[in-house]
Amino acid sequence: MDQIKSAFDKDRNYIWHAMNRYSPDSKPLIIERADGVFVEDIEGVRYLDAMSGLWCVNSGYGRTEFADAAAEQLSKMAYFPMSQSHMPAIKLAEKLNDWLEGEYIIFFSNSGSEANETAFKIARQYHEQNGQSGRFKVISRYRSYHGNTMGALSATGQAQRKYKYEPLAAGFVHTVPPDCYHCPVNNNPENCNIECAGLLEKTINWEMNETVAAVIMEPYITGGGVLIQQDGYLKKVEKACKKSGALLIMDEVICGFGRTGKKFGFMHEGISPDIITMAKGITSGYLPLAATAVRKDIFDTFKGSEEYDHFRHVNTFGGNPAACALALRNLEVMEDERLIERSKSMGEQLLDIMKEMLSHSNVGDIRQKGLLMGIELVEDKITREPLNAGKVNQIIASCKSFGVLIGKNGDTVAGFNNVLTIAPPLTISTNQLQLLTDVVKKSINEVCKG
Repeated sequence: MDQIKSAFDKDRNYIWHAMNRYSPDSKPLIIERADGVFVEDIEGVRYLDAMSGLWCVNSGYGRTEFADAAAEQLSKMAYFPMSQSHMPAIKLAEKLNDWLEGEYIIFFSNSGSEANETAFKIARQYHEQNGQSGRFKVISRYRSYHGNTMGALSATGQAQRKYKYEPLAAGFVHTVPPDCYHCPVNNNPENCNIECAGLLEKTINWEMNETVAAVIMEPYITGGGVLIQQDGYLKKVEKACKKSGALLIMDEVICGFGRTGKKFGFMHEGISPDIITMAKGITSGYLPLAATAVRKDIFDTFKGSEEYDHFRHVNTFGGNPAACALALRNLEVMEDERLIERSKSMGEQLLDIMKEMLSHSNVGDIRQKGLLMGIELVEDKITREPLNAGKVNQIIASCKSFGVLIGKNGDTVAGFNNVLTIAPPLTISTNQLQLLTDVVKKSINEVCKG
């Protein structure tokens, strides 16, 4: 007991926790071990991690084969910068091309934020070298999240994440998200999201085509509330980008690597992005790694012989050999165990079990794609007024008390932090899924008597 108390005391004295308000009496989960879909804290309490850490442990915890792959590489050659090369990076880049089903050149970094920063610089330089120096703007959507570095945060459409850090980088413009439940164009559900794609095209025109370098978006908005648009939306966005000359950057940091029931989220509509950014599930969170995949014809623009034609960007730890070796093993495991197909089928089971909660007076909408789900909670189904934040937090706390960790879209857009988020490891079993859904339903019913 003294050791446990000491750990909490030292945590309070030395650790600054992400996203947490200061509390002198805080008692964070100090996780000591993990296996499969479960984590265990220093007091021996086990929890089903229904958020895969931070949307990233796609292949589940406790994979000794991943540790072995990293250890073997570390003992052989622990580090060399990607200003040159090494075999783990080469093999992984080849494998990523197989998964992307296209021809892409891969630039490695460490996080989703860095992958997106890389994409923005590539897009601007690409247009500059094509004689279109006026193209510098990047269009994204409100409620989206693209990272916490200054450029990526500028692209993010969540005002609460930006407050007190502004002014941010110039040249970032936002347009409406495809939020059918709160339709910004007052259309019917069948057409609402397609109309939102039309508004994105209008935004490009309003900003002048000649000034827009790129459009960045997640295939499905995740941390901003799990917004799942109708089929056809991405096709219309792709068409608008091609028409205007803007590059289309798909942020697959969360949606990639099987989360939505496809290898990558954009594949649900069969589009071909110009740039694809990825992180998180690329190693299932076991080591930091990210990648920016760039279409080959765009890369060719950087082959010029002029002094500044090359991409002047470097990342010390990007493409770390051990991380690349582990990522390659992760992708092999996902293929061997058919985890992408599993995400699709288990996601359908998740929706089938949870959709009965739509009859609850405080459950306004349930949105799902693969093992990605958002449950929007409301005070009133007629007005769709978001549920009080205190009750949302009570539901999350109740789930935790029953041994299940879920999330929410916290600190995003004022008044709209009312969506419970669920994204368990793709390895989750039917019995574990039943446990998860039983706890979520029980907690909603206990907190919201209705």
